[in-house]
Amino acid sequence: MARAQRASIGTVVNRPTDENSITFIGTATVLVRIQGFTVLTDPNFLHRGQHARLDYGLRSRRRTEPAMQIDQLPPLDLIVLSHFHEDHFDRIAERGLDRLTPIVTTPHAAAELDQRGFAATRGIERWQSFEVEKGELRLRITAAPAQHGPRLVSKLLPETMGSVWELYRGPSLDEPRLYVSGDTLMHEDMGDIPRQFPDVDLALVHLGGTRIFGVLLTMDGKQGVELIKTVRPKLSIPIHYDDYTVFKSPLRDFQYQVESAGLMGQVQYLQRGESFQLRT
Repeated sequence: MARAQRASIGTVVNRPTDENSITFIGTATVLVRIQGFTVLTDPNFLHRGQHARLDYGLRSRRRTEPAMQIDQLPPLDLIVLSHFHEDHFDRIAERGLDRLTPIVTTPHAAAELDQRGFAATRGIERWQSFEVEKGELRLRITAAPAQHGPRLVSKLLPETMGSVWELYRGPSLDEPRLYVSGDTLMHEDMGDIPRQFPDVDLALVHLGGTRIFGVLLTMDGKQGVELIKTVRPKLSIPIHYDDYTVFKSPLRDFQYQVESAGLMGQVQYLQRGESFQLRT
């Protein structure tokens, strides 16, 4: 049953494809080609050994190399940015991205990008939406709940958002529906996601178990499985793990939790540089 469900959504290929695919570049950076739209998430192109600058003067060294360089990107219709941290929008992205490309993100990140000369940013609050259009097709991005750490700690960090992606052909909802968790912990508001969007086809799950001064700031393996059980996507792809020294929960922790929960058929693993070819 699980295998049939996975096959109905797509298949893994070992190279980027031109349409209807999700390519894992590294960290939370994913290139999505869907029904003619080309979208990039959380552009992080720092190289192995370079340091991402975080809040309060903290830094974290990158352990991995991005599978694609910024000058290899195709023309983009949209960038979806979960929040403004340098392991999600770095100095290479700031120099190399077209400043007229629309960026949908949090109000805080939009203000930061405006100051840096990005001219098409749109900050949206929780449950607000932003759309881009191509002919009769519209891609709608809706901000979903996310909390970057325990409630009090999260107030000291940049606001963050998850996002739900929906395609419309004219007035009709098309497939697939995507969910990107953003940097978050599980918290009470996450249950609102399946109530608002009960039929998620594919989820990109930010893991890593980021810890600073011992405080958990992003989901570890156990919370990642809790998210899957809460949102109930048909298929989940883990991202944002093993890339930086602040990531303390390696992918194998998530794999163990997935196997213990009997969810193997509902999770697809991608190596950096691999693509998941969507069936639409």
